[in-house]
Amino acid sequence: MPLVRPPIDRLGADPGRRRLLGALLGAPLLASGGLAGCSDGAATSTQTGPVELSVFWWGGAKRAELTEKALRLYSDRNPRVTFRVTWQGAEGYYDRLATQAGGGNVPDLIQIDDAMLTEYTQRQVILDLTDHHLDIRGLPEGLIRYGTVEGRTMAVAAGQTHAVVVFNRDLLRELEMPEPRTGMTWADYISWATQVTEASDRRVAGTMDGSGDYRALWLWLRSQGGEFYRGNQLGFGADELIAWFELWQRARRGRATPSAALVEQADSGEPARQLVVNGVTAASFAWSHQLPELQRLTESELGIVGFPGPTGAQWARASMYWAAFRGTRHPDAVADVINFLTTNGEVGAVLGHERGLNASAAVRRYAEGSITDPAQRRAAEFGASIADLLGPAPAPPPQGHAKVRTLLVAAAERIRVKRDGTREATARFLSQAIAALAAGSTGGQPGAGRW
Repeated sequence: MPLVRPPIDRLGADPGRRRLLGALLGAPLLASGGLAGCSDGAATSTQTGPVELSVFWWGGAKRAELTEKALRLYSDRNPRVTFRVTWQGAEGYYDRLATQAGGGNVPDLIQIDDAMLTEYTQRQVILDLTDHHLDIRGLPEGLIRYGTVEGRTMAVAAGQTHAVVVFNRDLLRELEMPEPRTGMTWADYISWATQVTEASDRRVAGTMDGSGDYRALWLWLRSQGGEFYRGNQLGFGADELIAWFELWQRARRGRATPSAALVEQADSGEPARQLVVNGVTAASFAWSHQLPELQRLTESELGIVGFPGPTGAQWARASMYWAAFRGTRHPDAVADVINFLTTNGEVGAVLGHERGLNASAAVRRYAEGSITDPAQRRAAEFGASIADLLGPAPAPPPQGHAKVRTLLVAAAERIRVKRDGTREATARFLSQAIAALAAGSTGGQPGAGRW
């Protein structure tokens, strides 16, 4: 169930938090003249009088703790602004937002990801921030582009992330197996996973089954000069998808992956269900910003490397965005809070890399010395190691992307349980995915009635 907290205000802070705020606020303000790319984030607003803003995000308890600290910093500088926060796990998050959107009562400030950015824009759920004086100059060009829909700034990256292979370092040491490495070919990665399975006497599988993972397919396509989407249409056809599914068929025959029933547990993407933390596999696919949460779920030391294939297939990707409800009564205040959360150095020090690397390189440099969590530091080091090797960012996925992701998972599952062959599953997926994207482009995507 969602957790609803009372308004965050200055007087409600406990003594320990007041001491923390005092220490943070004693640091120099990062106005535009002080540190390039960082701002004080508390710009004046044309509104007067008390303002209460509702905020909604998904994540765990640690993210909630850090986000509330950051919002308290804002209220300390802007005493008239308080916050009412709600947060919950990823599962069911968008169902709740859909219900709120249907009633016209979406929270003022919400966290969204690229699966819904275009849809929320076209359904006029989120506010066009183009003319609301956002300070996005310090963001990489790719991240700016990835928050832009049809030339309009619709959201600001709350962090930057990368698709990664998360592996159990302790297990590989025990098995005397080498760690995977960034830039392996897909064939080499599956061969490595097969050897891990054999070294463990089939006690664990080398890797999760990535056949239904849209990130993996997208990067595999880009490694061959392709794309997942071309405008509002799929960027690949039957030949490419059949080759992808057959790659994982060979992996299953070599026992590089676990049983179909175990794989389905991880298809939701929830960190607690990832097979690498459950001891089922030596490696899983995840986002780099998830490493701290995954590490908290296991006593084994976890490491990360880039996905198989060339690093240039990746791009500066938003882990998630901050967006404003189109119907908010306080658009300037919400935009100012977004500025504060994404460009203020002290906020960067509080949030760390909980939502991914800070989108602003200047804030990242300012906060670097304050990041003490080993997993966060490993994720940051990985991001820095590939920063200059990333390729160009595509446009955000079109409306209907969430449905396409679900269809890909379903197609992969039907192949794994031998309900369909690769060609039959491919034909079914392409037919349904093309229909979902066509319906999305005309505003008639299945499920739209819930809005």
